[in-house]
Amino acid sequence: MKRYILFTVFISGMTTLAAELAAGRLIGNVFGTSNLVWASIIGLILIYLTLGYFLGGKWADKNPTPLAMYRILAWAAFTVGLVPYAAVPVLRSAAEAFEALSVGILAGSFVTVLILFIVPVTLLGAISPYAIRLSIEDAAKSGQVSGQIYAISTLGSFIGTFLPTLVFIPTIGTRLTFVLFGLTLLIVALVGLARFASQREMFKLIWMPVVLIVIAAAFSNSALKKNTGQVYETESAYNYIQVQEVNGFTLLRLNDGQGVHSIYHPDTLFYNGPWEQFLVGPYFYPNRSPESIGRMAIVGLAAGTAARQAAAVYGSDLQIDGFEIDDKIVEVGRKYFDMNLPNLNVIVGDGRLGLDRSPHKYDIIAIDAYRPPYIPPHMTTLEFFEICASHLADDGVLTLNVGSTPGDRRLIDGLATTMSQFFPSIHIMDIPGTLNTMIFATKQPTSPDDFAANMTRLAEDPSLDPVLVTTMASTYSHLQPGYQTTIVFTDDLAPIEWIVNNMVVTFVLEGGLEFLQ
Repeated sequence: MKRYILFTVFISGMTTLAAELAAGRLIGNVFGTSNLVWASIIGLILIYLTLGYFLGGKWADKNPTPLAMYRILAWAAFTVGLVPYAAVPVLRSAAEAFEALSVGILAGSFVTVLILFIVPVTLLGAISPYAIRLSIEDAAKSGQVSGQIYAISTLGSFIGTFLPTLVFIPTIGTRLTFVLFGLTLLIVALVGLARFASQREMFKLIWMPVVLIVIAAAFSNSALKKNTGQVYETESAYNYIQVQEVNGFTLLRLNDGQGVHSIYHPDTLFYNGPWEQFLVGPYFYPNRSPESIGRMAIVGLAAGTAARQAAAVYGSDLQIDGFEIDDKIVEVGRKYFDMNLPNLNVIVGDGRLGLDRSPHKYDIIAIDAYRPPYIPPHMTTLEFFEICASHLADDGVLTLNVGSTPGDRRLIDGLATTMSQFFPSIHIMDIPGTLNTMIFATKQPTSPDDFAANMTRLAEDPSLDPVLVTTMASTYSHLQPGYQTTIVFTDDLAPIEWIVNNMVVTFVLEGGLEFLQ
């Protein structure tokens, strides 16, 4: 019996962490993947486990039998598999609330979904104390037995950390990942009942896997979200990916669905967003012409909007290296966003590492890797901007897209301060009607006056794509006077998430969501 109990503890530990990771994705698909969301998930999961440890110890002393433990395990497994389907109406309500930016419904939905995990996680937490109670035959070895149980459980948790994210969520989706782990644990529980209680006890609960399979089959073709114009959804190791068709435009949305990460229209290239802003940075240098732009790097390629615009403005001779960490987004870009440019070299992997390994120097480096409102911290630091500077031509420009909120420019100021350690001139513009700010950094001293002179000169060239001059006019008219010198972000200390969390909470509490409506 002891070996099977150890096996049970291993699978239970694996399922516990798998449920936690899958919970992050289930909730993150609608509420986003900010560390505020993750902190809520992890914190409450720990509270539920704490409750489970306490109750499991009491139950084990009151009824120290395998029958009792495996019944608890069966209900834990069943409710694990049931959670994503019980959450469906709540999550869909939340998705609609996100479209309408209804804070009250969002908050209620978030709390409701988290409450759904109290039963399965609490019951899973009860298994380890139960297993210890059943395994101790000699009180003198109670410490050894306890250590062994917790070691096996932790090893299972280690496996459960990687399987959902790296294997199952990208291949079968979040809901089926819950079902798979729930069914696996349920089989362990039913076999345990048959071996250590009776087959009759097992058959009393044989309906559980049947119900889970029927529910999974019934929901197999249902979309998580039913947003306006949705034509495709999928999940990757990094994101929930959604494609929408709205008024003839194809939009790429990720996770909570608030940010538009790429946009496509077969007859339009100017979208009055951040993408075209990456094209105009070189013109802060005096007497710059489009013919001098030969190579561009885009860190955060997404579905290729900026690459399409650059190819249209600078022609097929422009060589573009696009770094994108999510291979599923690349697939979506090629299928739905016409990201099939012959001069685009797509590099799947982390943008910082890919740029560091690049053998090239670029005229333009575009950093567009943030997921509203967060920027990956390792792409905000002194060390990262040193890499960027080393891969820029002498007259190259680095342009970074960053989110901000009205009246709070701490993130912009910190990034500009950090970038200024390698770039003598920093130019900042706010994109009107959005929460996006573009930061232009040049390797040589430059000025807005040279930008204006270039704009006037290029406006008289009928051979140029009008997207360039139109964008330059927007950039120039929305340039900001400067920035406040603050902290320099480093790999050792870059409080990006703390700053953004504070910005977001303050923004919401002050009614800032009305700004977006």
